[in-house]
Amino acid sequence: MSTTLRAALSVLMLVGFYVLALAMLVGLGAATVWAFSEHAGSGAAKLGFFTVVVAVGLVVALWKVARAKPSPEPGVVLSPSDAPELWSTVRELADAAQTRVPDEIRLVADVNAAVSEETRLLGLVGGKRHLYIGIPLLQAMSVAQMRSILGHELGHYSQQHTRLGAITYRGRSAIMATVQELSGNLVGWFLKQYAKLYVLVSAAVSRRQELEADQISVRVAGRSTAQSALREVPLVDTAWTFYERQYIGLGWENGYAPTSADVFGGFARILEARDAELASMREETPDEEHSRWDTHPAIGLRIAAMEKMPEGTVTVDERPASVLVPDFDERSAQVAGRALDIGTRTAVDWQTLTERSMPQTEQRHADLVYRGAARVAGQASADLTTVLELVRTGRLVALVREFVPEVAEPDAAEAFMPSIETLLGTAAVRSGVGTWRLSWSGPARLVGPDGEPLPLEEIGRLALDPSTVDEAVSRLSALGIDTARAVQVSTTATAHGAEILGGLANIKVDGAQHDVLVLDTGLVMRPCPKKTEGGKNRLIALLQSGEVADVAASNRYLAFEDIREATIVKAGPVRADLTLHDGTVVRVHETWSGERLTKDSDQAFLAGIYPYVKDEVPAG
Repeated sequence: MSTTLRAALSVLMLVGFYVLALAMLVGLGAATVWAFSEHAGSGAAKLGFFTVVVAVGLVVALWKVARAKPSPEPGVVLSPSDAPELWSTVRELADAAQTRVPDEIRLVADVNAAVSEETRLLGLVGGKRHLYIGIPLLQAMSVAQMRSILGHELGHYSQQHTRLGAITYRGRSAIMATVQELSGNLVGWFLKQYAKLYVLVSAAVSRRQELEADQISVRVAGRSTAQSALREVPLVDTAWTFYERQYIGLGWENGYAPTSADVFGGFARILEARDAELASMREETPDEEHSRWDTHPAIGLRIAAMEKMPEGTVTVDERPASVLVPDFDERSAQVAGRALDIGTRTAVDWQTLTERSMPQTEQRHADLVYRGAARVAGQASADLTTVLELVRTGRLVALVREFVPEVAEPDAAEAFMPSIETLLGTAAVRSGVGTWRLSWSGPARLVGPDGEPLPLEEIGRLALDPSTVDEAVSRLSALGIDTARAVQVSTTATAHGAEILGGLANIKVDGAQHDVLVLDTGLVMRPCPKKTEGGKNRLIALLQSGEVADVAASNRYLAFEDIREATIVKAGPVRADLTLHDGTVVRVHETWSGERLTKDSDQAFLAGIYPYVKDEVPAG
């Protein structure tokens, strides 16, 4: 089926959705009138009420979509005088794609290039066109690769894809809003099934449009360049995600942020310092499988399809794409300043961010160890001296099993090595001997006054052997590290640095229904209504309500480290009894009708508590 026919079918199905909804509404209305005419009593009244609910839901959904206001335009505008070479390139590519030039070019913070058009009459009448170009792509791509990417986007203009896209997008928004308003009743269920079919057809239209736009890309940039650009985009996206989590995220959770100039400046350093890693990733075979729900074909399939597309004769421009934007660093800082809302955080340079943030992150890890050590030692709190005393008295295995319950005795010391290095590192920093140094090619390094790494691994191994603990303390003292300074700061676990693995709606926790986010460090539990419809949306709203640590702090947070023993009563739906260190038992019961954030959210929950299970897990 051609793209035009698929698009026409998509539009017809959009119309059909509302024809079906109105037909069902008319049918309900007719049934209501008949029921009242036959004096059906309370039955007629209930049917009439149901009809009104459906009618109101339909009107409210259409009103929401019709009244939806567009989000403010992101990024920074580049006028022709700001970036003459970029505009000249875009004009050339628009001419090749036989479409008019965008009215506006904006630099944005995303790893993306995209087009949009302000249309009327559901996309049938065109309007102002915008071209968005992500700063990370300009940093990572060559001019030739950027021509390929922009040619692809303008290729959508050439085929009127943006107008059809407006119909599809607004149609999907209207359908989903209608289904959400009518959820929980029979009409809503029927319309939901129809909506799934609509999404399938519109996704098929989108995939075909991508291949058509790829033809322009190959023609204006050459086949090999187009293929390399297609491979590069997900790689840059992966690098950016890593950079956000490991570098920006380090300061973010500790009250710091990079300066506007350093946001994209740091990413440039990452691309340079980790070039070998990126080169290795480029050698990996691209994925050739995609879901029928995907709006884009798999990259491997698109690369293969390009082999049969005609290419033009082009000169490959290997200059970095950033040359297309004069004063690139200044423009990047402007984009960062608008895109990154640092709130109350302090903006500092990268080295300062590392020096101030790493001690806080390491202290939280140390506190986790000290809480475990306090339980083993039977104390209210603990410190490095407590840990060393546990080693001296042969209780290292008991300490390690607080965190790795299934560890074998011969493996306990090796399993504890990262933790003992953290404890010694916090002692070094608190003694004024150690300083954290930023590294773009690897993790931050803890160095001594001479700038060289401290020998904490070597000393740590001595500290984990009862016969050499005192030697370890002497070595530390010789370096000026006072073990008495390594103390516990927090007695309560937090969710700082945690990642969200899944979510389960309408779980019964001690008999009361809760929405539960599953973290890699514990469970965030919020009381919820008994109604199961909309559970996934509630979970999404919960995880988007703030930083993970803040969300956990403002709700009930059960850290996995607080569990002494877990009993899995049933694997599916999940039923488990969690016995805490203080003897409290928390009973968790997943309901059959509860929605999930991801399909494997129940498995993420079981994986989190499984280390504390002592008996055989029953089958689901």
